[in-house]
Formats: sequence, structure tokens, C-alpha cells
Amino acid sequence: MRELNEALAHKPEYDAQRLSRIARLTADFRAPKASPNARFNLGLRIYDEYKAFKYDSAFVYCQRLARLAEQLGDPQKKELTRLKLAFVLLSSGMFKETFDVLERLNPRQLAPADRGSFYFLQARAYNDLGAFNADRTYRPAYYQKALAFADTALQLSRPGSYEYLAVQLFRAQKTNDLARGAAVYAQIRRLPRLTQHQLAVSASTTAYLYELAGQPKKAFELLLVSAAADLKSATKETTAISKAADYCYRKGDLKNAYSFISEARAAASFYNARQRQIQMSQLASVIEGQKINIIEKQRKSLQTLAIILSALAAVVIGFAVVSFRQLRQLRRASRLISATNGELQARNGELRQLINELNEANRIKEEYLGYYFHNSSRYIDKLEALKKRVDGLLGSKQYAAVQKLADGINIKTERNELLKGFDTVFLRLFPHFIDRFNALFREEDRIRLPEDQLLTTELRIFALIRLGISDSEQISRMLGYSINTIYTYKTRVKNRSLLPNDEFEARIQAIQAV
Repeated sequence: MRELNEALAHKPEYDAQRLSRIARLTADFRAPKASPNARFNLGLRIYDEYKAFKYDSAFVYCQRLARLAEQLGDPQKKELTRLKLAFVLLSSGMFKETFDVLERLNPRQLAPADRGSFYFLQARAYNDLGAFNADRTYRPAYYQKALAFADTALQLSRPGSYEYLAVQLFRAQKTNDLARGAAVYAQIRRLPRLTQHQLAVSASTTAYLYELAGQPKKAFELLLVSAAADLKSATKETTAISKAADYCYRKGDLKNAYSFISEARAAASFYNARQRQIQMSQLASVIEGQKINIIEKQRKSLQTLAIILSALAAVVIGFAVVSFRQLRQLRRASRLISATNGELQARNGELRQLINELNEANRIKEEYLGYYFHNSSRYIDKLEALKKRVDGLLGSKQYAAVQKLADGINIKTERNELLKGFDTVFLRLFPHFIDRFNALFREEDRIRLPEDQLLTTELRIFALIRLGISDSEQISRMLGYSINTIYTYKTRVKNRSLLPNDEFEARIQAIQAV
């Protein structure tokens, strides 16, 4: 079932492949340089593509082949053309026309292989006529003739070939011999070059035997195999998929039944198989009627559901009115609670900000306390070492060495080391200080630092202000400048900034540590 539905989904691709082959052959057939013999052979190949695909086109090429055979004056080709015409007439359900052509056909003019096909076609014609008439008086006679012609076809077929096995399978079907039919079908499946069309025909014939033997599941399985093979070979003249639709309908699988019968009707209409369209019209009507009944039941169920939903909607609306009134009261209370919560959140925000500021101040104090003790300890160590050396030199009255030791102390270098340590610690605490500081100036007035310098004198002055040291005299002592120099730096920086002078230091103090 899955394979058949997949084949249905890819049907346009299979049809396109056959149409592509036909297009190439037709182009060669119409080529002006093709000889009549070559065109006759090409016409046969085009006919083979059309014979189970589209009756009208197959019929047209039979007419063209007849004219070419007449032009060539070849009796064998004339009779072969009649044989091909009889096949498509039978496939289309035109029984009278089929028998008229067969009566005029001289099998002795055919090649041995085609002679066997002639008698097998006779057998098929009487079999299909009996099945179509469904008359108890005439059907047995038709079936007897079908068996007689099949026996003749069997004698003219090569043993072990598909044609030979197909006639045997036909005879097993007519004699209702399931064991023989199943064995022959197994032989056919083992043929090395079995085509999809041959598989479809043999599987469909064997399915009929299993149905007669009361084994519908096995029959259905073979019908699915046959229908899938028909789709893959782009065969439109087929009965397997319509029979599969009937089985699905009887088992209550309306979805697949409708899908299969729709495909069967489309194929029969495309091929123009008259007897197939008549045979499946009743089943299609039943399936479509059942589908309409289900839709009608669904419609009534939906109407009942709509009434129930309407009643429920009325109840819901009543509840909604009551709920709306209560909701209005709740909203009043909610607004009051929201206002109170807003005030609390504002106060909480202020408190959180204060806590953050305290935490930041504590962190800065801890960092600088550590820095202070580290530097103080280092300078005490230096002083202690210096004292020991001076005591030693004075004890030994080496006054020149004491003077040399004093001259070796570079206050500027020591101060620079101190400032470098300050810069490092400050930028660790305020990594974005320089960017935030520069943001207060125009692009051309911003401070550009060399790669080997951390802070400039101007930046150090305002770094100390950020740390809370705003007294200019104290800043001057820490940096080793005069107080006037500090005032000058501060005034110069403020005059360049985008802010009023009296707001500048407040903005510096607002720069966050992180």
C-alpha cells in the first residue's frame, strides 16, 4: 500500500519519462531523410509506447504503419499492422471492430513469434467479450474459444519465454487452477528481464485466481503490486487499481478507495478505454456516494456541535458579564496596589543605588588601603636599608661615600614610580575612566595617550578628584607640583570641555568604577 501511494505521488514523473521517449522517437520518425523501412520500424516503437498509454495516438500510428506497409508492398508488414490495430481496438473495448480486423488477418503471413501473438490476442478477445457481456448463455462458449486459441498460441511460443508463461497463466485463470497459476507467476517473477508492464499483467491475472480461491488478502496484495507497476510503467490501460479500490471500499478504507478509483477513472479516460469506463462507473458512483454520505454526516455533526457551542457561548457570555463587573472592582484595588508598589520600588531603587555606591566606595578604599600599605612598606624597607648603609659609612668615617649615596637618590625617579603605581591601581578600579573623561570633550580636544603612558598629569588630577581628593593644595603635594600649576591644569581642562565649569567636577565624580 505504501509503495502504491508513493507511485501515485510520482505518477507525473513516470508519465513524463514515457512522453520524453515518445518525443525523441517522433522526432526521428518525422526526419525527412528517414527511409520507409526505418520509419516503419520507428513507427512500431512509437506504437509500442502508445498501445497501453493512449488509444487515440496508438490508433493514429496504426494507420501510418498501414500506409507505410502499403508503400513498401510487404505482406508481412501489412498483416503485422492489422495485428497491432486489433490489439488497440480490443484494449479500447471496441469488440466488433476487433473481430472484423482479426477475421481479415492472414496469420500465415506473420512471423512465427507474431503468429503466437495473433492467437493469444484471439483468446484475449473472446475472454474479454465474455467478461463484458456477463451472459450465462454465451459466456461459456466464448471462454471455450478463448482456451482453444490459447492452446494454439502456447504451441507457437518458445518454452520458458515470458510469452509462453503468460499464455500458461491465462489458461490457469480460465481453468481456475490456482496451484498452476501461482507456480507460473513465481516463474515469471524470476525472469531476468521482466518489465514493469509484464509484472503488472501477470500479478493482476494471478490476483484473480486468488480471489476465486477465497483468499482476498493475497489477491489484494497482488493487485497492489500490479497497480504500482502500472504507474511506474505509465500504463493507462489497466484494471488492477480499480479492483484495489473495490477491495478498499469493501474493507471500509474509503480514503484509499476514493484515491484509487479516481486514478482508475482518470487513466481510463486518458486512454479512452470505453469498456473500462463503463465497468468502473458503478463502483465509482458507489464510492463517491459513500463519501458524500460521510460528508453529510459530518455536516450534521457540525450543526449539532454548533448548537451546543452556541449554548455554551451564551453561558460563557453570562459569566463574562459577572466577571467584568468583578474585574472592574479588582482593577480599582489593583491601581491602588500598583501605586503603592511603585513608591516602594522607587525607594528600593534608591536604596539599591546607595548600597552600590557604598559597596563601590568600600572596594576603592580596600584597594587603596592595600596599595598604601604596600608602598609604605616598600619605602620603610628602603629607608631601613639606607639607614644601615649610612650608619656603616659614618661609623667608618667614609664621609665621601655618604655624600655619594645621598647624590644617588633620584627623587624624580621615585616620584615617577609612585605615580606609575597610582596610575596602575586607579585604572584597575576605573578601567573606563579615560573613555568617559574624553566623552566630555570634542574630538579634537580629547587626550591621546602614548602607548607607554597610563595617565597624563591632567588625568591624574581628575583621577584624584574622582577618589574624593578635591583640595588643590593636597593634590599639589601628592603630584609634586605647585598649587598654581594645579589650578592652571584644572582651569585649562574645564575650559575645553562641553560642560559648564561648575558642573565638570560633579560629572567626573559620577564616573562609575566598573
